[in-house]
Amino acid sequence: MAGAVYAAVPSSSSSSPSASRWSTYDVFLSFRGEDTRNNFTHDLYDALVKKNIETFKDDEKLKIGDLISEALKKAIKESRFAIIIFSTNYANSRWCLEELALIMEECWEKKHHCQKVFPVFLKGVDPLDLEHQKGSFGEPF
Repeated sequence: MAGAVYAAVPSSSSSSPSASRWSTYDVFLSFRGEDTRNNFTHDLYDALVKKNIETFKDDEKLKIGDLISEALKKAIKESRFAIIIFSTNYANSRWCLEELALIMEECWEKKHHCQKVFPVFLKGVDPLDLEHQKGSFGEPF
């Protein structure tokens, strides 16, 4: 997986005109911490960093009911790419759903300089469940 992501993610020193808009991060990782923080997300983050890809991964323990921070909103807006790691419990997190909404809002509002979004579906997650809003994605959506 990391090789495919690296091939799709140019370095932050890219000379394309839209590259300057995203000056903080190459990649923003959206994930359910309790599902993937210590396995898949950890390994993906390490692989990206080893390739000198500036990656945002929120490691703070977030409390239920907390609002998404301004720093997190800024990180989403200033990332060239977003990788959304869909685990079975991703949609059960209000925080993850807020991140997802912000990522998609950023993409849809700025169509000409759109942040690229890459979904990753972990074992046990059927992309059709997300598309048709059923299974573990039914009620939360």
